[in-house]
Amino acid sequence: MPGFWRRSGFADRLAIGLLTGLCILAIVVFRDYGISNDEEVQHRYGELIINYYASGFRDVALFNYKNLYLYGGLFDIVAVLLAKLLPFDVFLIRHFLSAIIGVAGIVATWATARLIAGPRAGLIAAVALATCGPYFGGMFNHTKDIPFAAAMIGALYFLLRAARDFPAPRWRDVIGFGLMLGAATGLRAMGLLLIGYAGLLVVIAVPWAERDIGKIGRYLGSTGLRVAPAFVLGYLIMIAAWPWAALEPLNPLRAIFSFAHFHYEIRTIVAGEIYRMADVPRWYVPFYLLIKTPMLTSIGALCALAFLIGAVARDKIANLPRRQIEVAIVTFVVLFPIACEAAAQGPAFSGMRHFLFVVPPLAVLAGVGFDAVLMALSPQRWLAVFAACALSAAVVWNTVTLVRLHPYEYLFYNPLVGGLDGAARRYEMDYWVNMMPDAVNALQNYLGLPGDTSQRVYTVGVCGEKFSFDNYADKRLRASPGWLEADFFIAPTHMNCDQLVEGRTVATIRRLGVPIGIVKDRRGITQRALGKAF
Repeated sequence: MPGFWRRSGFADRLAIGLLTGLCILAIVVFRDYGISNDEEVQHRYGELIINYYASGFRDVALFNYKNLYLYGGLFDIVAVLLAKLLPFDVFLIRHFLSAIIGVAGIVATWATARLIAGPRAGLIAAVALATCGPYFGGMFNHTKDIPFAAAMIGALYFLLRAARDFPAPRWRDVIGFGLMLGAATGLRAMGLLLIGYAGLLVVIAVPWAERDIGKIGRYLGSTGLRVAPAFVLGYLIMIAAWPWAALEPLNPLRAIFSFAHFHYEIRTIVAGEIYRMADVPRWYVPFYLLIKTPMLTSIGALCALAFLIGAVARDKIANLPRRQIEVAIVTFVVLFPIACEAAAQGPAFSGMRHFLFVVPPLAVLAGVGFDAVLMALSPQRWLAVFAACALSAAVVWNTVTLVRLHPYEYLFYNPLVGGLDGAARRYEMDYWVNMMPDAVNALQNYLGLPGDTSQRVYTVGVCGEKFSFDNYADKRLRASPGWLEADFFIAPTHMNCDQLVEGRTVATIRRLGVPIGIVKDRRGITQRALGKAF
């Protein structure tokens, strides 16, 4: 590290400072995030996997636990083992572990952009991802989506490094790719995309221009043999973290097809219209990516694409420089899964959550694109300075917005829909019911429970997971089986859940002036519902 520090320039030093600061920030704020709706079942899945191994493969309860067997349990396994070793709340452990992995994803994003276009591009990419609300806010309790995103961008980094040395990539790059491949597939079956990306890079690297079939065959054989250990390593990690994948070789592919045909009665909202998850329009995912990703990132990615198109027009595809070839690969990595989702019109809900893994490579494109803009403007110094100032101002604006949203950064919406105010009740809001700790605390303060010595019990209707409520509530607050019979009602404004039953609002959780959640006092109110949510 000392040698690297001496060789690194100003941009690298800023990047290292940023990444160090993010680690410190994660330590300071990870306690601020609520338990997400999925965390209880995910953690239980991790326990079942460990029970499966501890019983000598006799306890097969994990294969019948909801639909979790279709996912890898790598994160959950690690979290369960850490919970056995550390004297802390298990969900704090999960949130801290997820946050550190999220920072590692930003490190990998920085490293990938730096590899392609140098230190300045790496810095811009890291900043773009760190100030992306869906990613930063998700780092603390999106305990499947963020680790998967980090593994995918880590794998892409090692794959690009390895491709530079085809047909004889360095072993550290092959092993690194294998580890990240295993981590990705050990979380979600979509990690299998990495195998296709690897094949694409091998095909691109083949010396087709020489038209020597023998030489091309030897090249493919040599490259394949050198990369094969990565696939073996990845497979071993996958089946260790995902026992169902080990039962039959084709099970990972079956999982992907199963996801494509999910038809649960889950509803979602986009532009004020309500859809079942199986009936969302083809533009659902790309549109959510467009409005929830900071415009800074989208503009930078478009700049990278514009320079790529210009290079193709000028140099033709066969003569593209390595930088533009790698930009094309990263562009493909961003667009291909989105295009597949749109073409197949697969089920979707929770906005862009399931496609968070395309945000880090999108940030890479932003870093490369803005670096190219600054490079092109460098002969006109005043223009370059203006562009750098505008870029910095946009970063500051994003950062201030996230600070004001804390700890609900994942609710970020960009100006295309009028920010959070324009998105309220028209788009996905607090679907994780992250406001539960604040709501419970507000109710307890309203009732004066911290200083009350009585043992009176109040019933609370909860629009969200009762497990999360129980984790934060005083023992004198009891989740009610029915909302209409409850003394109080806690709900997010997501999908108008706060409007389901009447009551006197005694607390409102707001960010940027927008209500995120409410607490209602229903005592003495006629027991009837107001109507239906979306």
